[in-house]
Formats: sequence, C-alpha cells, structure tokens
Amino acid sequence: MGGTEEKRATGSGRPTSRDVARLAGVSHTAVSFVFNGRAEGNLSPATQERIRRAAAELGYRPDPVARGLRRRRTAVIGLVTDEIASSPFAGRLLRGAMETAWDSEHLVLTIDSGGDPAKEDAAVAELLDRRVDGIIYAAMSLRRVRVPEGLHRTHSVLANCLPEDDSLPAVIPAERAGGRTAARLLLDAGHRRVAMVGGQDDLASVDRLRGFRDALRAEGISVPKEWVVRTGGEISGGYEGATRVLDGVPADRRPTGLFCYNDRVAAGVLHAATRLGITVPGELSVVGYDDQEHMAAFLTPPLTSVALPHRAMGDAAARLLLDAIDTGRTPPATVRRLACPVISRASVGPAPSR
Repeated sequence: MGGTEEKRATGSGRPTSRDVARLAGVSHTAVSFVFNGRAEGNLSPATQERIRRAAAELGYRPDPVARGLRRRRTAVIGLVTDEIASSPFAGRLLRGAMETAWDSEHLVLTIDSGGDPAKEDAAVAELLDRRVDGIIYAAMSLRRVRVPEGLHRTHSVLANCLPEDDSLPAVIPAERAGGRTAARLLLDAGHRRVAMVGGQDDLASVDRLRGFRDALRAEGISVPKEWVVRTGGEISGGYEGATRVLDGVPADRRPTGLFCYNDRVAAGVLHAATRLGITVPGELSVVGYDDQEHMAAFLTPPLTSVALPHRAMGDAAARLLLDAIDTGRTPPATVRRLACPVISRASVGPAPSR
C-alpha cells in the first residue's frame, strides 16, 4: 500500500506507471510491457496479474496521448458529415461508427459542416492538425460528393455517399437491391398491379426504381407509365402521387400495391387512401423505405418498410478505416454495398381477389 500512500501524500493527482511499479514491486519497464502489449514472453502470468491488480487498486490508466506519441497515433478518428443536427438517420450512423471505434480503443471526433464545402475543408484541416488517425466523411442522403480538400492526406472512408472522382473507398446502401426487395414484398403477396410513388432525380430514386422494375420484369409485369409518379420525398408528395393514381379510378383498374420512395411519402399515401375510402391493406398494400425512426411504426396501419442500414454503414466504415490504420495500407477505392433489410408490419396484405 506504500504506493497508494505516497501518491496521496505527494498530491500528484493521476497515478503514474511508476506508482504501479512501486506497488507491484516490479520495474517500470515491466509495467510498460503489460500496458504496451509486450508482456507475453517477457513476464510471467503471475507478474502480469500482480501489475494489473496494482493498477486497478490505484485507478491507473495509461496516458493515451503519451502512448499515441510512441505509436505515432492518437487513437482518435474524425467524422465529418453534412447534417447531423437535422437528419433523423444521423444518430444511427454515428452510433455504428462510435461503438466500433470504442471497441478498438478509439474515440470519434465529430464535426457537422452544414453542407458548406468551405466548412468541410476547414473541418478536415482542423482534424489533420489534431493528428487524427483517419477520417470518415458521411452524407445523410445518398449522393456523389466533392471530396473535401485534405482527405487524401490521411486514411479516409466515405459513408452513404460516393466520391465524384472515385478516389476513395465508400460504404453505401444496396439501393437497387432494396427496390427489388420492395417489389418482391408486393409480388409475393399476390399483387400484379403495382405502382411507385415519390422520388426525385437523385441516386437513391434512380436505383430504387431500377430494382423495382427488375423484379417486375422478372415476373413478366410492366408498369404503366402513369403509375410511376415522381412527386418528391415529402408527405405532400405522397398524398399528391396517391391521389393521381387512385382517385376516380375503378377498383378493378387501379393498383393494388404501392411502393413509396420513403416513409414520409408512404405517410401521404396512407392519408390519401383514408380520404378516398380505400382500406389498407384490405384494398391497397403499401411499402415504405427508410424505416424512419418515430414514424414508420406509428402510422395507421404500421408501415412495412425497407430499412436503410445506417448503423451498419457507420460500423462498416469505421472497421474499414481502423483496418487501414492498423495495417498502414490504404484500402482500394472500391464501393461496398450493404443490404437493406425488411421491417414487416401491417401495411402489406394479400392482393384483393377481383
């Protein structure tokens, strides 16, 4: 207990590795071996255990800054994104990245640029000045991005976006496969008259529609041009699109299944169906996309949705980055696409028999 008493007597505050060595009755080098991962082959298991017990008794933790300087690392990775504050999906992506980093004894320093390219460049420069071990650049909506200046000066990975110059590795959702999944949900329930509502001219809209058409084409089904309605990504767009394909159309000639660009659009579709007296899922089945937190499960009826894998993207991007940091090798500038799982609820039912 002499080390504990000495530390308290000197008022030195944070215990040091020399305090641990004195309490354990070993050399300072032996303590360094234990906490730098070099104990095996140099110290007996009993000595290692004695050192760890002494460290626990003192509340000693290795100084991450000093350890990082020795290893030329800081155990910190940066995450720059365009809209953490306003996106409903940012928390999932951040959790995935932060938990994976934490498991590898790394912290994540996060900066929200607000989508301002100048702020992005400044944020990356600031992270480089702080000598982070690597950087994840994340976008909250899938798109091609200008790579912020400075990302090529360290290990970097993109999440939920693609580089305009194809110069960096990226982790994104498998959107085309997600569109096929949505179509299959309706096809497997017996629907043959299906429409797609919502979307715009972005990457996600294009790929989801392609996947949707892929699945229908495989079944020999074509979608009438007027049943693919691009009305944006908001509730109002869903209401407008559903009204255009459902209002005033005889039951035997209107679609029995609707695939929506996202859950907000699906909310508008459900509202329109209620106004038109069309029951869901009795007369119309509805599939959303995104599985938006605090929305999809609380609609009436609760919405079947194809989920965006935001948490998995954060995890995968962090793993890719940490592997590059550990090996010192830059990962190839390839695109990894993650599956979009189905969250089944009550908005899809068998096709009505007509």
